[in-house]
Amino acid sequence: MREVVFALEFRGTAGPVVGSATERRATSQAPSQRLTTVLADDGVEARVEPMGGERAVLKSRVERFGDGSFVEDGTITYGRAGTISFETVGRGTVASSPIPGWTRGAVVWTITGGDGVFAGAQGLITSNFTVSVNGDVVDNHVARLYLRER
Repeated sequence: MREVVFALEFRGTAGPVVGSATERRATSQAPSQRLTTVLADDGVEARVEPMGGERAVLKSRVERFGDGSFVEDGTITYGRAGTISFETVGRGTVASSPIPGWTRGAVVWTITGGDGVFAGAQGLITSNFTVSVNGDVVDNHVARLYLRER
């Protein structure tokens, strides 16, 4: 097995499923990108720069609970390289953001399957996200995947 660690910023939408009080659906995309972090005397400078290459597409189903926790499952397709499926480890959490009109949350997913380059993949993805009252999502992932040798 080989280890691959990477980060992506996804943007998209999330919203309730008609007829369900607890279920939501989310769809977002991330272009190939460069993330830059510089630790400066006056703080942290961060940039996300889109680059040429393929896009990652996330599609998920979320079930929310009254205490602000949730479980999620879905897929992420990493361009033509392949797709992983995932589910929540334990429960994720959602709470109010200090920025009006937004909520914030986090979740850890475990890989449950994959195809293409990701056949037999194992690993975890952390998701740290914000969602606006209009359903706009900004979702930052850090993935640590273990892939079969090619």
